[in-house]
Amino acid sequence: MAARHGNDLVLADLVTANPDVMAGRYVFRNTRVPVEVLFENLADGMSLDEILQEYETLDRHDVVAVLELTAHTLTGGFRAA
Repeated sequence: MAARHGNDLVLADLVTANPDVMAGRYVFRNTRVPVEVLFENLADGMSLDEILQEYETLDRHDVVAVLELTAHTLTGGFRAA
C-alpha cells in the first residue's frame, strides 16, 4: 500500500518501477533517476540543491515530497513536537 500524506499524494504519484526502465528500479516519475540516488547522495553529504544540479531532470517538488512521504511513513505519521 502506498503512503498517503497531505492532500492524498502517494509515493506512486512520484515514483515508478518498470522492468524495462533501469532494470525495474524505482525511479522518479518521468526520469531515469533511481530514487536510491537521492538517499545515497544525501548520506554522502550532498545538499538537496547539489543533487538537483547534478540530476537536472529531477523536480524539486517531487524530491521534497518523496522525502516528506518517506519520513512520514518511517515515523508512523508521528512528528516530534
